[in-house]
Amino acid sequence: MRPEKASIVSELSETLKRLPFVLVTDYRGMKVADFSELRSRLAPAGAEMHVVKNNFLKRAMADSGFPDVGDQFAGQTAVVTGETDVAPVAKILKTFARDFKLAALKIGFVDRVVLSTAELETLAELPAREILQAQLLGLLLSPATRLVRLLNVPAAALARLLNAKAKKEGAPAA
Repeated sequence: MRPEKASIVSELSETLKRLPFVLVTDYRGMKVADFSELRSRLAPAGAEMHVVKNNFLKRAMADSGFPDVGDQFAGQTAVVTGETDVAPVAKILKTFARDFKLAALKIGFVDRVVLSTAELETLAELPAREILQAQLLGLLLSPATRLVRLLNVPAAALARLLNAKAKKEGAPAA
C-alpha cells in the first residue's frame, strides 16, 4: 500500500478507535445538494458524514478491533460518526432516507457491537435521551409518591373524624 493510502487508513483507524458509534450508509444516487442537506441535518446532533473507500474502511475497522463485516461494504459507502448519542443520529438518517429515498443504512456499530439495519431503525424510534431519563426518574419516584400518599391517608381520616365530631357536638370546627 502506498504511503498516502496507508496514512488515510491509519487516520481513519485512529478516528474509529475513539468514537462511540459508526453508522455505514449507502449514498448511491445522492447529489451534492442532497449530501450537503444531510450533513447540515447531522451537524446539530454532533455527527459527521464522510465518503470512504470500501477497502480503506475494511482495513481501518480491522485495525481498530471492529468485527469483520466486510461483505456489508459494497457499492458507494459513506460513514456517519459522532461523539454523542447514536439515537438522534439514527433518527435523522431514517427521516432523510424516508424523505429523499436516499442514504439507506447498511450496518452500524455502537461500542464495537454490530447492529443490523432493523436494530438501527428500532433505535431511531426511541425518544430522546432526556425524555428517557425523565421517564426513568418518574418510575423511580412513583413508589415514593405512593408511599407518602399511603402514609397521609390515616392522618387525613383522623382529621376528618375529629372535624365531624366537633361539628356534631356544636363546637367550632378547627
